[in-house]
Amino acid sequence: MDLDLRKLRYFVAVAEHRHFGRAAEQLYITQPVLSRQIKAMEQELDCTLLVRTTRSVELTAAGKQLHTEAQGILAAVAAAVQRVHDADLGTRRLVVAFSPGLHVSEAIRAFALRHPDVETDVVPSRWWEQDAPLRDGRAQVGYLRRPFDDAGLRTVPIGRDPRVACLPAAHPLAGRAELTTADLDGERMLDVPIRRTASLEEKFELIAAGHGIGLVPLSVARSYSRPDLVHLPVTDAPGLETCLVVPAGRREKLLRDFLEIATATLRCG
Repeated sequence: MDLDLRKLRYFVAVAEHRHFGRAAEQLYITQPVLSRQIKAMEQELDCTLLVRTTRSVELTAAGKQLHTEAQGILAAVAAAVQRVHDADLGTRRLVVAFSPGLHVSEAIRAFALRHPDVETDVVPSRWWEQDAPLRDGRAQVGYLRRPFDDAGLRTVPIGRDPRVACLPAAHPLAGRAELTTADLDGERMLDVPIRRTASLEEKFELIAAGHGIGLVPLSVARSYSRPDLVHLPVTDAPGLETCLVVPAGRREKLLRDFLEIATATLRCG
């Protein structure tokens, strides 16, 4: 079957609002029309996406999977439309993906000095599929942190990002200067595969609420600093490699120039 992008956008609106009325308002359509479109999509896919009650809308397992897939699909379509417009206007554009906590702005500023005629954009990578923007065409280059699937990608090592234990400020270990992995034995860890949170904000909220401890990159902990959390070095936890990444077949001069400038800039930083 062909996936109807209009219905997909309708579904995403309902999935994000968890309410047909609010989703219909956002989409500027009536609630009965929206309900019919979602029902038609379920019939086309031959599966139930939403569980409707009088007070709420919940996603089924299939609905959750479609919501995850839809975000990448719609973003890729938007990126393709942007490339068509750029081609029509003769605009040169470079889009850089970046992992949570990693800062690529200094490299972009240095690149812009050499290429002031090139438009530069950034797109954040979700932590559980960091390579996705490079594979679906949303970005030409990424500043990413391992692990990720590097099949079909060319990587340039930049450095290492130490991992720290993030825990509530009231935790018995919070007063320590540093920890080892042995100190964390018996602690509930909020890490894959035990529990995959939908966002880093959700993860840190759960940690602050006392639901567990997270072992996270130092750059992420610093970017999400808050007074009810502390992060401590874990001396025997291996750091995570950071690297610049491009699709293996891409050899354009613009990309080569950015890799050269970004490698020098980020390694010095």
